[in-house]
Amino acid sequence: MAGLAPEARAALTARSDAKGLRQLAVHLGAICGCGTLIMLGAPFWGLILILQGVLIVFLFTLEHETTHKTPFESDMLNEVAGLLAGFLLLLPLTWFRYFHLAHHRWTNIAGQDPELNGSKPRTRRDWVLHVSGLPYWLSQTRLMGRLSLGRERPAFLPRSAWRRARAEALVMLAGYALVLCSLAWSMLLFWVWLLPVVIGQPFLRLYLLAEHGDCPQVANMLLNTRTTFTSRAMRRLAWNMPYHTEHHVAPMVPFHRLPDLHGRMRANLGVTAKGYARFTLEYLARRRLPGVENPARKG
Repeated sequence: MAGLAPEARAALTARSDAKGLRQLAVHLGAICGCGTLIMLGAPFWGLILILQGVLIVFLFTLEHETTHKTPFESDMLNEVAGLLAGFLLLLPLTWFRYFHLAHHRWTNIAGQDPELNGSKPRTRRDWVLHVSGLPYWLSQTRLMGRLSLGRERPAFLPRSAWRRARAEALVMLAGYALVLCSLAWSMLLFWVWLLPVVIGQPFLRLYLLAEHGDCPQVANMLLNTRTTFTSRAMRRLAWNMPYHTEHHVAPMVPFHRLPDLHGRMRANLGVTAKGYARFTLEYLARRRLPGVENPARKG
């Protein structure tokens, strides 16, 4: 980005409500469509539950983008979208925003990147547990409790954000209480949201491992982050975040301009993978060597 002409830089960083709303409409439309088929008991509705879960959990990539305020030109749209995605995923936006900014500042640096705090599987047994999503739901439940009590005060969360983070957690907990109460007279939300989001979480865990898993723990963003080459449909689902090295190099570039940035810097990428299936197989192969540091491989 530093070597770009001002016009090119401005074009790459230009946010767009139209493009963001179009992407969001497609994503939410797919969720509503699958939800309708589930409610109607359509053929193979059990498989549709899985698809519904994948669609919902990948709203994480939208919330992730809203921490940078890039999906939409409107800051209000960014905030509303992030809050709603966070509610669906038990991931409070204010807390996550500062967590994620710390991750960008200290990407893959042990002791400083909060993403490395006991969350990366070291063995195949750890991997199975991690991918199940159970540790995620447990940690997020505990986080919500700490936030609601005002006891969650990590170094990355500034004092000025404590009240907002607590208020947000309390509102979310009130919302969850209403959802649970609604199940007494209708199981609709269970079938179109609660069950699918649990079923879909393993797919998100697999996806997220590819972003930095087994990358060198160095400050160089071309080495500590992985871009994964995948299908257009997968990139669309994940708001172009498979272009993850590109995102870390220039987090101010909105999702719809990441393919353009990728074209400019592809030759300089240090760590890549040829698809998520291949990354997962190679990641598991490296788990055969407990206690041994495994350098990332260029795809």
